[in-house]
Amino acid sequence: MDEALLRALAPSVLTVLVRRGADFAAAEDAVQDALVEALRVRADGSAPASGPGPGSAEPLRDAKGWLVTVAWRKFLDATRADAARRRREDRAAEEPAPGPAPSADDTLHLYFLCAHPSLTPASAVALTLRAVGGLTTRQIARACLVPEATMAQRISRAKRTVSTVRFDRPGDVATVLRVLYLVFNEGYSGEIDLAAEAIRLTRQLAAAVDHPEAAGLLALMLLHHARRAARTTPDGTLVPLAEQDRSRWDTALIAEGVGVLQAALARDRLGEFQAQAAIAALHADAPAAEETDWVQIVEWYDELVRLTGSPVVRLNRAVAVGEADGPRAGLAELAALDPSLPRHTAVAAYLHERAGDPVTAARLYAEAAHQAPHLAERDHLTRQAARLNARRQR
Repeated sequence: MDEALLRALAPSVLTVLVRRGADFAAAEDAVQDALVEALRVRADGSAPASGPGPGSAEPLRDAKGWLVTVAWRKFLDATRADAARRRREDRAAEEPAPGPAPSADDTLHLYFLCAHPSLTPASAVALTLRAVGGLTTRQIARACLVPEATMAQRISRAKRTVSTVRFDRPGDVATVLRVLYLVFNEGYSGEIDLAAEAIRLTRQLAAAVDHPEAAGLLALMLLHHARRAARTTPDGTLVPLAEQDRSRWDTALIAEGVGVLQAALARDRLGEFQAQAAIAALHADAPAAEETDWVQIVEWYDELVRLTGSPVVRLNRAVAVGEADGPRAGLAELAALDPSLPRHTAVAAYLHERAGDPVTAARLYAEAAHQAPHLAERDHLTRQAARLNARRQR
């Protein structure tokens, strides 16, 4: 039983325990303990200490059933050790008869629970990765670049918050999609690639719900992920989209993303993720940056503005207008937006450079570098300012 399979089974095992009466926090701990036990069994071939019984040293033939049995016993052991949970033990002490676990996949309920509106975005991301993704606290902490103790506290608070939430209430797919998009945007670091993990979870969700925006988000992730190899140099330097080596883009992922998007658009229920994916598809379709269909991209941004009213979308639209109608037109669009918007200064610098004003552009690039939230972006903007200043001094 490999780790990927275990992680894929974790959400449905957790759901079984919760439906049997375990509270979410205790059930999630029990499932994690069962996963650790399964990995130990795989490593040394010994019978698990709290496994189902003789002959269970090989939790392979009915992997989900094995995990459910071990996790349930882990939960009961913890319950018995806590006097405050005696009444829960009385209700739940009757262990179900051994046998194959139900085949129904209730993972969708976990998505809704982990994206509960009472959670902060950071907590929702962490709980989704833990409960649905099956990652350990250490793995999540490393991937999100925070100390393990901090992440443990975040997850613990999130589990306490959702433990009182009714498990059978319908959830909001849009909220789940936003959480998965946040997971994707965390990117990757070290042993856990959160972008790939987000794609895996979104595939699972898209297969479970009849919702075109789930397909739209999956298409968007695939199209963005297809450019990953070309997005940075080996030393971590950012490579702007226009300068990327398009031969390094993953054509298989692009083809899949376009196919998923076309099927979603054919349902004529447009949403923001489908519109974003359409923009990404137009970039992917251009053999070279200068062949990008900017006019059509502006039209898709118009749809996004209509759908969301987002100032950030309007900012990105200003860049597209600058490409389609010229930098002066882009600057005119930019002038109507709040200068405090994230990356407003960087966009202004780019458009001023395109408009033939390198002095203003260099100053704005330097200002934008001070505002940049990430080191790679800060270094990129600093180099842009230095490039223009060096050109002036020749």
